[in-house]
Amino acid sequence: MKKLLVLASALILSLGLSAQELGNFVGIRNAVSPEMKDGKLTLRLAAPYATRVQLNGGFLANGAVEMKRNDQGVWEYSLDMPAPELYTYNFVVDGVSVNDPANVLQQRDGTRYLSIVIVPGEFTENYFEANQRGNLTKVWYDSPTLGLNRRMYVYTPYGYDDAKNKKVKYPVLYLLHGGGGDEDAWSNMGRACQIMDNLIEKGLAEPMLIVMPNGNANQTAASPLQIANKQGQSQPNAYVKSLAEDIVPYIESHYRVIAKKSARAVGGLSMGGGHTTAVTGLYPDMFDYICPMSCGMSDTPENRAALQGIKKAGYKLYWVGCGDDDFAYPGTQVMDKMLTELDMPHTMFISDGGHTWSNWRYYLNTVGKLLFK
Repeated sequence: MKKLLVLASALILSLGLSAQELGNFVGIRNAVSPEMKDGKLTLRLAAPYATRVQLNGGFLANGAVEMKRNDQGVWEYSLDMPAPELYTYNFVVDGVSVNDPANVLQQRDGTRYLSIVIVPGEFTENYFEANQRGNLTKVWYDSPTLGLNRRMYVYTPYGYDDAKNKKVKYPVLYLLHGGGGDEDAWSNMGRACQIMDNLIEKGLAEPMLIVMPNGNANQTAASPLQIANKQGQSQPNAYVKSLAEDIVPYIESHYRVIAKKSARAVGGLSMGGGHTTAVTGLYPDMFDYICPMSCGMSDTPENRAALQGIKKAGYKLYWVGCGDDDFAYPGTQVMDKMLTELDMPHTMFISDGGHTWSNWRYYLNTVGKLLFK
């Protein structure tokens, strides 16, 4: 015990930690979480003064479960290893939701942060870091269409900055988030960088840039920057016009990309799927690869006319992804019917499940192999 106190004092002096911070550090060290071993997934929380701790997680079939406390004040819950997937989870300590302090992996969904665990397997093999990794840059640009200075994320593939590749130009995927998301969503929750790094390293996808803009027309950047929303231009389809008239020209003037329709793809989930169908309808000569996900479409004369414009302009891939339990699935069936009746070749990729990131990661992992081929 005396040696432990001496070590604690040394840590306080050397690291500048307060007594409370040191206590947190020791607690985290003593609770290994999450742990995947012998076919079990175990979650732990060091909370010696708590009276009740529950676990919420996407790997639980029937909601929150009670955790058990051992003699050291560590709460624990084990379950059979779930299927390979990225799961979110959190603890509820005496009625207060907290993340796993022993787990550095977290994701942000709007204003909500949750701990994550990735169960390895064939389904998730591209969600982990590749050996050859590209770069993710946070880029500020002016949007004359919206009257705002805004931020987007730009992924450049492995090798883009190598001196030997300075003359190489790349195709671009414009990847759009859903409602409640922002420019951080696809790289954070969607694991877009890891997925593309792995696909490119394996030779399954063409090296490409991925541009992830902020689809909220009144938002300068993601909420953690604490920049107040501003009212930009309010004309119909303001954001999709900004995508075509501000973002695409910015990328093509600041990056080594192929400024041709055949080298541009656009795709997105939910609201971003709607933005995908809107921008390709308004600008049918801009994108050769069109990939709406979980959005659907209504059968209207306006939508049919937009699709006919896309057909006339020509395209290389019209790929539609949706879960069969997604609330957007009926609208996806309408889209399928319209595309079929208009004699427009397309791919319907119908998966299990609903309106979830589990599906959208799966779709990017799938369609990423088809682009620019």
